[in-house]
Amino acid sequence: MPSRRTVLKGLALAAAASAVPLPAYADPTTSPTADGAAYVPPLHQMRGMWIASVANINWPSKQGLSADEQKAEFIAWVDLAVQRKLNSVFVQIRPTADAFWPSPFEPWSHWLTGVQGQDPGYDPLGFAVAEAHKRGLAFHAWFNPYRVSMQTDPSKLHPDHPGRKHPEWILPFGGKLYYNPGLPEVRKFCQDAMLDALTRYDIDGLHFDDYFYPTNTTAFDDSAAFAQYGAGFPDLATWRRHNVDLMVSEMQQRVREAKPEVAWGISPSGIWRNKASDPLGSDTSGGQSYDGLHADTRGWVKKGWLDYIAPQLYWYMGQPPADYSKLVPWWSDVANGTNTLLWIGQAAYKAGDPAQAADWQDPAELSDHLTLNRAHPQVSGDIWYNANDVRVDRIGSISTAVNNHYTRPALAPVVPRLAGGEPPRRPVLAYALRRSGGVEVRVVATGRDEPFLFAIFRFSGRPGQGAFDNASNLVAVVPGDRQVRWVDPEGKRGDHYHVVAVDRVNRTSKPSNGFVVI
Repeated sequence: MPSRRTVLKGLALAAAASAVPLPAYADPTTSPTADGAAYVPPLHQMRGMWIASVANINWPSKQGLSADEQKAEFIAWVDLAVQRKLNSVFVQIRPTADAFWPSPFEPWSHWLTGVQGQDPGYDPLGFAVAEAHKRGLAFHAWFNPYRVSMQTDPSKLHPDHPGRKHPEWILPFGGKLYYNPGLPEVRKFCQDAMLDALTRYDIDGLHFDDYFYPTNTTAFDDSAAFAQYGAGFPDLATWRRHNVDLMVSEMQQRVREAKPEVAWGISPSGIWRNKASDPLGSDTSGGQSYDGLHADTRGWVKKGWLDYIAPQLYWYMGQPPADYSKLVPWWSDVANGTNTLLWIGQAAYKAGDPAQAADWQDPAELSDHLTLNRAHPQVSGDIWYNANDVRVDRIGSISTAVNNHYTRPALAPVVPRLAGGEPPRRPVLAYALRRSGGVEVRVVATGRDEPFLFAIFRFSGRPGQGAFDNASNLVAVVPGDRQVRWVDPEGKRGDHYHVVAVDRVNRTSKPSNGFVVI
């Protein structure tokens, strides 16, 4: 007899899959939806992976590795992203008020060398951006806004650390040190430190994680700042939320002023508020970011302060305190009608972990999450946490999701505010010729700007109306150059090829001339 969890999961999947009818399309490489219609793979879909540096979770794997060892590890991570058919990496480059680049604001991260302030012998951020782009991956620079240290002794910080120079900026709590978000000078300094990476490096996104205020109690003793700046606010919590709102809204303005082509977003904890606390909240009973972290995540979306939001929905379908199949529709409703893209943070780290509930021992759990997402067009992709679990693939959960849902390549989404910009120039398809290993395609860029990517389409006949609007016939996405040669091992006589140029913000050109293989 099936368990209650299994029944709940089945009901949730069936209800979600039938909520929005999907267009019919006959593609043998994709599975039909629950209502019988075949799934049309989207041309644009976020497929990301978080690469964490704090506590050496992912990269570097330990402190004190040589520059060459650190480089080799990062290359392995971006190669893994390509292998798993991802298109973006979210790399933590400021984990604890320190830097993975030569910053004039904060010292070198001790997660690199084991000694805060010690030069690792190369520029990790510059290297990482180049290696990601070399593989056609978007690079999102991931910052923790306020965390200063994983310990509470300021004397252990580098002598030139801002927390040593300005001890009034930092507060201890829970075994860690934090910058005080209530001080205007702290907020500006943190923004300046992060924008240094934005302006000096060729990054594609600026990304915050889910940590803002560490608690909703006075144990985080910001009473002096509240006394100085809190006049006019009804209580401490409202003032704290205001401070976080200022950080978010000001970052939006400053990112757009400095590099408007860069995507700006946040991956908050998955529950804004529970319905019991607020009628606008979700049907959950878990920790609330609005109250616990003073992060009004729903408000940021509704006010248009983000290009995307990526809530961490780290629960299984049917989980009683926080049900994945209830939270996806809730977040979809929040994002609906806004210009904020919705990506879902997926708990790769829970799948197959023997310490987790029985539902996480099902290899299909994560794949089922993506199936449910298909019923909600507001969801335009997923980000997996974390890279190590994407690699290890316990119980085959990651490969199951990849094999079921990433059957076609995908371009990363275009943020709505950039969609109307100038698209790249139409490329020229010089030839598509049969070779011993398949069909070799040669693409030549036109115009002054080199495309970031080329999207290669293969058709059995002449493409019809809308044929380039989805990924049904997309066979490859390859890094751009002035000219590119690529071999399609499945190409054959009679196939029609076209190529589309893709720029850094994922806008696409008109399709190239066609070429028929003879």
